[in-house]
Amino acid sequence: MFAVLKTGGKQYKVTSGDVLKVEKLAADAGQVVQFNDILMITGSKTTVGSPLIKGAAVQAEVLAQIRGEKVINFVKRRRKHGSQRTKGHRQYLTVLRVTEILETGAENSGVITALNGAGFVSTVPKDQDKTNDKLSKTSSSVEPAAVAKKPAAVAKKPAAVAKKPAAAAKKPAAAAKKPVDDKK
Repeated sequence: MFAVLKTGGKQYKVTSGDVLKVEKLAADAGQVVQFNDILMITGSKTTVGSPLIKGAAVQAEVLAQIRGEKVINFVKRRRKHGSQRTKGHRQYLTVLRVTEILETGAENSGVITALNGAGFVSTVPKDQDKTNDKLSKTSSSVEPAAVAKKPAAVAKKPAAVAKKPAAAAKKPAAAAKKPVDDKK
């Protein structure tokens, strides 16, 4: 029996007992997580989802949180200029061991749903969830900061007044000059 699950934007074909590395999940080593995005299951019969199979899940135990191998990208931008740069990256990964493939009844399993790096969502009601007490207390006790309210009447700036073109600099009216008589 195998299943095709989707997590971290990738698809994985898994069977019970497989060890696989997926993009980082917000779970600690030793926790059991459940993947609900199942695309296909084979067993007594083959079931293909459209796009997902409702009620199906894959449960896995988290073995470790690791970082992947270094990926080095050498970039040479232009010829004759010696503009070169090396960029590197190491992806955060979670190592899992698949424990069980469920064809139906995933919503009643009581295992937390795995979410990529964002935390996890419990399918068990909060009053019955004993495994994630720390997580539920910390998430519920954190409240958003008080939002500052805007005053009801905000003074608006007056509409822009059309400016008149700058008139030529006004010169003071010069006293009328009397013509000079040369005949004096």
